[in-house]
Amino acid sequence: MVRECVQVIVVGAGPSGSIASALLKAQGIDVVVIEKTEFPRFSIGESLLPACMEVIEKAGMLTAVKQYGFQYKNGAAFRRGNTYSEIRFEDKFTAGPFSTYQVKRGEFDKLLADSASEQGVDIRYGHELKQLDFVSDKTLLLVERDGGDTYEIQTNYVLDASGFGRVLPRLLDLEEPSCLPPRTALFTHIEDNVNALSMDYDREKILVSVHPENNDVWFWLIPFSDGTSSLGVVATPEFFDEYSTDKCLALKALVSEEPGLARLLEGAEYPNPIGELAGYSANVKHLATSNYALLGNAGEFLDPVFSSGVTIAMKSAEYAAECVVRQLAGNKVDWEKEYSEPLMTGVNTFRTYVEGWYDGSFQDVVFHQQPNERILEMISAILAGYAWDVSNPFVKHSKRKLTTLSELIRDTSKQQV
Repeated sequence: MVRECVQVIVVGAGPSGSIASALLKAQGIDVVVIEKTEFPRFSIGESLLPACMEVIEKAGMLTAVKQYGFQYKNGAAFRRGNTYSEIRFEDKFTAGPFSTYQVKRGEFDKLLADSASEQGVDIRYGHELKQLDFVSDKTLLLVERDGGDTYEIQTNYVLDASGFGRVLPRLLDLEEPSCLPPRTALFTHIEDNVNALSMDYDREKILVSVHPENNDVWFWLIPFSDGTSSLGVVATPEFFDEYSTDKCLALKALVSEEPGLARLLEGAEYPNPIGELAGYSANVKHLATSNYALLGNAGEFLDPVFSSGVTIAMKSAEYAAECVVRQLAGNKVDWEKEYSEPLMTGVNTFRTYVEGWYDGSFQDVVFHQQPNERILEMISAILAGYAWDVSNPFVKHSKRKLTTLSELIRDTSKQQV
């Protein structure tokens, strides 16, 4: 059997894999990416956050992204009943880019992967990791090509960027239950046919709408530059039991129940199949060792409500690449303190606001109509992806600050009544 020797193997050519491999290649490291599927391929996670742009630029991909023609995004909009709120990323606490894009992930992921290839990264599509064994400070991987033949690669380090495929967690029995309750998402791409002159819709923002009778059920509407949109609804699995087993009929019925969304999409067409993602929240026993690290969704996925998935993926790629470079240079790397803990600062910040969305405390903040401008800037920074900026009190003390703010808003509302 043929055996190769490569410094770093990256499993998966999605955003974290492409970013990590480009960053490593720029440091002169020999890196190979193995990707099971052919690109382009469909994926959710289509509304980026501005913090992504710093990492994209660092990986040498910013010009390609800017020139592609993706839908410009400058904030997020929220609707619950008759209450409409906007978060403008320009008005944020943390310095850095304040705009980004809403993207069809098939096109976006291929663009990043092609950019990595142009920088010299070897990406092998149709190659699947089947087995790995640790031998001293090396790792031996068994890879299968489309068609069934196999080969071996010996490597100094493995980065798992396989996303929802979660290759290493499955092969190494690393998976653990998420602390978040199970939820299911139904989603598709629609011809939205929204009137361009509509006064209550901004195509430069993702729209998050709350179900009028169930505050823990919510919809996303992500407009693209070609007049189509990504539409999805998230709820507990039991909630969907009350609806048709025909997923398209179920999605249309749910849209009709939210008056604001129903009005926007009254002329929408549904030409594509309806996707379903169930029990998507995930966790692992650990994120990294001296042999491998888990990036993005391969390690932990929270929830799509604040579009944090791609940002976490890219930040994990950035942090991991820095650690790999130091380790391959002969330096001792404490992967827990130098990778896992810094990464989890942002992940846990997002977790606070995801949990707060579902328990209602963060919805209190989002839909408050007389916000403190300075506090709003701090919240805006987090929703823009700057969840690692510990100079922001709503990052450093996320749970305490959110709880206190929510209680203050609720007390004020009671006094006004």
